[in-house]
Order: sequence, then structure tokens, then C-alpha cells
Amino acid sequence: MQLEALAEILRENGIVGAGGAGFPAYAKLDKRADTIILNCAECEPLFKVHRQLLEKCAYEIVSTLSLIADAVGAERAVIGIKRSYKGAAEAALAASKAFPKVSLSYLPEIYPAGDELILTYETTGRVIKPGNIPISVGVTVFNVETVLNIYRAVKEGAGVTHKYLMVAGEVQNPQILRVPLGITYREVVDLCGGSTIDQPAYLAGGPMTGKIDSPYGLVTKTTNAVILLPPDHYIVERKTVKPNIGIKRAMSACCSCRMCTDLCSRNLLGHPIDPQSFMHGISQNTVIEIKPFLNTFYCSQCGLCEMYSCMQGLSPASLINEYKSGLRAKGIKPPETPEFGGVSDKRPYRCVPVARLVGRLGLTKYNTAIPFSTRKVTADRLTVGLHQNIGAPSAAIVKKGDTVKAGQKIAEAPDGKLGVAVHAPMSGKVSLVTDDYIVLEKGRK
Repeated sequence: MQLEALAEILRENGIVGAGGAGFPAYAKLDKRADTIILNCAECEPLFKVHRQLLEKCAYEIVSTLSLIADAVGAERAVIGIKRSYKGAAEAALAASKAFPKVSLSYLPEIYPAGDELILTYETTGRVIKPGNIPISVGVTVFNVETVLNIYRAVKEGAGVTHKYLMVAGEVQNPQILRVPLGITYREVVDLCGGSTIDQPAYLAGGPMTGKIDSPYGLVTKTTNAVILLPPDHYIVERKTVKPNIGIKRAMSACCSCRMCTDLCSRNLLGHPIDPQSFMHGISQNTVIEIKPFLNTFYCSQCGLCEMYSCMQGLSPASLINEYKSGLRAKGIKPPETPEFGGVSDKRPYRCVPVARLVGRLGLTKYNTAIPFSTRKVTADRLTVGLHQNIGAPSAAIVKKGDTVKAGQKIAEAPDGKLGVAVHAPMSGKVSLVTDDYIVLEKGRK
């Protein structure tokens, strides 16, 4: 398939990265890539969706990975996967025999192996310098569900209308569901038997990079998990610290021990992000050296510094994100020529094992097998977002009172801007259209 034709299919079928920030997949198709990487690191603690998808749909995913490689003219396609994902690895290896360009690369059991920069380094040995993305070293990365969505778009003309979602933690029946976009977290928890505790905290996303949200938050194209936790759980407490309290804690307790920097996943790759120097400036309530503050742009927000490394329970990642957002709001950009120290020779000894991270986070009791459900999930009402990805929002092409069918396009990709189309997850009537979302109501008998 020609690259241009494939790009149009992805744009029109609403395919974005099924996790992370949701970068439109068509914009990743680049002829500079000589290597395509399938990200099956699934490095967030508890996550078990992608390995099971790869095991169940190995041929579809591997064949599409090969198709993408052919379309951009890449020499090879590599599946980055951990050896502990035995079923998925065996299925992928068997499927890859029919596709000469595709091979497997086994990743270390560390967090965050799924960070694109770390994944690229572990699978190819190539180092992406500060401020750059994988294509700068000839690599493009797609995750498992994204590639499965590409398969469905190419083979079936199917737009993205549903999301594979892990529901775990304090729920009666933890499981992985395929749910329509726009359903609420509360509804998917109810489908799993409800909560086992009163007034649970809803964690949308992973324990490290997710956020505490309302039970009425909406599933989007990038939602990978809903995890229920006790309101006094360590993770909940860490993620609900307000910035002004975080600064006061830093001023009173930071001892400049360097653990946040020594275990920083990007710093170990040679990037200039230095949480300890940043925290030192915060704790002293003064800016003696500007570099640690400007270098916050190179933080990946993996969360290790505050969720694992800091023995004082401080909040480096949250404060760095707050400061970085403030710089952007003022129009300040990262340094044009960032420092690059090269991969640290200490890196092999400072990577954080996932098993140890799970224990440190107090998640061991929830780290159990989570089965795939074959249940067909429906809802009476769906609130489908028009801005579920990086780039410009989609433009609604339906109006209140319209009747739509499941899979029908209800919003166009923005003209001339980075973005994708949106499709109806179910048949029904449009009850509301705003600049932010389209509300669909199921037809009543």
C-alpha cells in the first residue's frame, strides 16, 4: 500500500496513539524511518491489556506492522516485548515467520521500558538526543492497540469507536473490557460488579502516570485503565498533593540527597533533566542557576522521582510539570542546543525493576491475572469527545436531532491541521453538540 493512501485511511478512521498523548497515527508515517517498533513493553504496573491483545490477535497485528514497514520503506519491524509475556511472545514469534521484516527484541523488566526513548535504545541501541523524537534516529513507534486499529481500518474500513480498557484494583471482578468511547468510568466499574469499598478513588490511567479523576470521567481513545483504590492509598495521597503544599514540603524537607536524579530514567540516557538541582532551587526559594529550571522541558513525567525515589515523600515530577507548564504559558521554549552527556555507565545498575516498583507502590494485592471479557458493552448515553488527541479538535458534522448509525463519521478531521475524524460508537440520536463533545442517546423502543 502507498504511504499516502495509508495515511488517508488512518486520518479518516480516527486512529491515534491508543495511550499516552494520542498522537495522530497518520502523522507518524515517515519515509525517513528504517525501523518500525511495536511497543509491547506495557511498563505501567498492573497493566495487562497489550500483551493479551497481541496474544489473541498476533497475525492481525504482525501483518499490519509489516504493512506499515513496507509503506514507509523501512528495512525492519521490531516487536519490543518482555520475556515474562510468554504467551504474547510465542504468538508473535509464530506469526512473524510469515513476515521476514518482523523480529522480536526482548526488553528488560524495568520501568519505564515503554518510554519511546528508552524503548528505542533497548531495541536498537540508538540514542535519541534531548528535544528529539524517535524519527530523528530513523525509528517510528506504534503501540499494540494502535496497530490493531490500523488493521481494522485497512481491512474493514472501521473507524475507532471502542477502547480496550483494564478495570482493576478495588473492584469485584477485575477484567479487560472493550467499551464504547464516551462511556463513564462509573459505568465500566459497575459492569465489573462495582467497588469493594466505600468512596473509592478513581485512578484514570496507570499508577505512575495516571491521574485521580471523577467517577464520571469519560473513556477516550487514550484511556488504558480505570483503577479503584482506597482514598488513603499511597498513590492517591501522592497524586493529590497541591503544588503550593508540594513547594512548602520541599522547602522543609529536601536534603539534596540526589536519589531523584540518580534514578531519573531520562538523566541516565544523558539528558540534562536534573530533578535534584531543580528541587534544591525550590527548597531554597531562590534561583541561583537557571539551567535546572529550563531543563524541566526534558522531563518525561515518568513519575519515578516522586513515586519511588524520594525517601522524603516529596513531589519533584509534579512540581517540574507545574513549572514547565508555567514556562510554556509565558512563551519560553527549551534551550536550542541542550546539553547531552551520553548514556551513563551507571544505568545498568540504576534501572528500577517493575516487581520492586509494584511492591513500593503498595499494589501487590492487585497484581493478579486480569481476564479478557467477551461481553458486548453498550450504554444508553455516550459523550464522545472532539479533542481526544494531540492537535486540533475534530469538527462536528452532525447536529442536535440527527439520527446516526454505529461507525458513522460524526466529526471531520480539522482542515489543514493535525487531527483526525471521530465516529459514532453506537446507533442513536444526537441530543447535544458543543465545541467539546457530541452526546449520543440510544433509541428507545
